[in-house]
Amino acid sequence: METRGPHDLTAGDPVSWLVIESGWKVVDSQGEEVGSVDEVVGDSSDDIFNGLSISTSLLGRPRYVPSEQVAVITEQHVQLKLTKDQIQHLGEFEEPPTSAEILPDGAGAVRRMEASVEAPIHSHEERPNFLTRIVHAWRRTFRR
Repeated sequence: METRGPHDLTAGDPVSWLVIESGWKVVDSQGEEVGSVDEVVGDSSDDIFNGLSISTSLLGRPRYVPSEQVAVITEQHVQLKLTKDQIQHLGEFEEPPTSAEILPDGAGAVRRMEASVEAPIHSHEERPNFLTRIVHAWRRTFRR
């Protein structure tokens, strides 16, 4: 019987949504490549995975894939439960709103400190620009 350590992953071992990175290959339910990951949407502090923003073409707008439509996540690879046709009909990705609590001017220092812990403001990396999309497309093409 073979035993493996925690860092001895094979290509097909599932991984957490927390390790998904921009540029990972996205495939449809049949295993055909349909694009790449632009952005991961979720709350890592509460381990809530909402979905993915994916690029399906070099010049097209990113599409939003809800987490319920993600079948399997493996190292550098995300497989969806959707067909290629269903993916083409997904809605455009819209940046989620930043959560924040607006406090009155008279709020004390303690209340302001509590609010920063209760509702942190998450900064988002910039969306991948045209050059980044070209790099992702080039990697997908020449990794094969």
